[in-house]
Amino acid sequence: MADSTFKLSVVSPERLVLSEEVEEAQVPGKNGYLGILPGHAPMMTELDIGELSYRQGDRTNYLAVTWGYCEVLSDQVIVLAERAERAEEVDRERAQASMERARKRLSNLQDPDTDFLRAGTSLQRALIRVQVSQKAEGSG
Repeated sequence: MADSTFKLSVVSPERLVLSEEVEEAQVPGKNGYLGILPGHAPMMTELDIGELSYRQGDRTNYLAVTWGYCEVLSDQVIVLAERAERAEEVDRERAQASMERARKRLSNLQDPDTDFLRAGTSLQRALIRVQVSQKAEGSG
């Protein structure tokens, strides 16, 4: 069984979010999503904002992650994320409110005080949080 799983650990500055044996994982790398299976070649990558998913048997679980690093070893994967949230922990109403605020800021192209990069990042983070929270409902 050890050859068919690996340990996935997800850590944020606040806490250990996840430490479990999994069969596969999808991680949002800076240059695209990375699929990881047991025995993957060792590597390190930078994380982007995105959805981290992992499979245990017939169940797929989801986390919203924001920036950080991922180290892949043959028998374990360590994700160090600036923010990480399990799907069931996402406050969807708060995420939707953040999404609407970001969209409103981005829609006002004439406002010289708008930080468009920050607003775009806020929108991306909120969209991922809403997406992940919806998947939690579907898997329950």
